[in-house]
Amino acid sequence: MVTLTPVAENRIREIIQETPEAQGKSLRLFVEGGGCAGFQYGFTFDEKHEDDAVQEHEGFDLAIDPGSAMYLSGVIIDYVESLEGAGFKIDNPNAGGGSCGCGKSFAV
Repeated sequence: MVTLTPVAENRIREIIQETPEAQGKSLRLFVEGGGCAGFQYGFTFDEKHEDDAVQEHEGFDLAIDPGSAMYLSGVIIDYVESLEGAGFKIDNPNAGGGSCGCGKSFAV
């Protein structure tokens, strides 16, 4: 469903090690209304829910709720460091309506 690059996986493992409240929880990727293009991405550490789609990675699980899953199929997540800053970059083939310059919101 979602592809994480090796660089993104490594950064997530680093964040988990640095974040005590993340211990024993899954990384939840979700989509919610808002953002400058209509929808926005979110990440949080959370308990898995029964209806989640769960992807197992070395050192962590990625959980996605059913409502978000329809917008995230085929997504590639990378972690990029550049002169403009560092952060997760989401390449979403479902964002047919475009996305904003910040890369954190999209339209379908």
